[in-house]
Amino acid sequence: MHPGDPWPDGTLTVERVVEAVADHRTTPLQTRYPDSRLSAVMVLLADGPAGAEVLLTRRSMALSSHRGEISFPGGRLDPRETFEHAALREANEEVALPTDDVELIGQLDPLNTVVSRSYIVPVVATTQRDVPVYPATGEVDRVLWVPLAELTRPDTFREERWALAAGDELTMYFYELDDETVWGATGRILTQLLRLTLGIAGPPPPHW
Repeated sequence: MHPGDPWPDGTLTVERVVEAVADHRTTPLQTRYPDSRLSAVMVLLADGPAGAEVLLTRRSMALSSHRGEISFPGGRLDPRETFEHAALREANEEVALPTDDVELIGQLDPLNTVVSRSYIVPVVATTQRDVPVYPATGEVDRVLWVPLAELTRPDTFREERWALAAGDELTMYFYELDDETVWGATGRILTQLLRLTLGIAGPPPPHW
């Protein structure tokens, strides 16, 4: 996908996303930094009036990093914790998601981040749209259910090439919602989820 290109037509149901993720084999990725922090995020899906919706949060402006950014529930792994357990725990802590109401589906490709030096594994799961979720910690000030169809509107998606140190470049993906902008690691994860579901060939696994 490139700026201005239309996303392919097709109803984005949870069933369709689940099939695509369940068949996906994640690409191994080495941690870029020796001190990388192992982390997991919960990519939670539910069927809504407009098809599949994904749960996002807005980080509190009181935080020292990534303040006000749109993100998935998630955080660092505790000792001897799996990525799945960490994603479930963080979602429960941040948005009060009842873990008994969640069905784990699979994983998307891991990615490294530059600023937080994190190695992030996106864990995909489903739940019912009427499961009560809300900001349950001072780290979160808003919870959003965003239809995937909204992410594929012609005026929503754009990408930019950013120059980094040592001559490296990074493609950044942006989703301009009605009242929020999604970008960074969250934008990259959403882009892979959409490409995977719609059968679009993407770039090599992200190394940043």
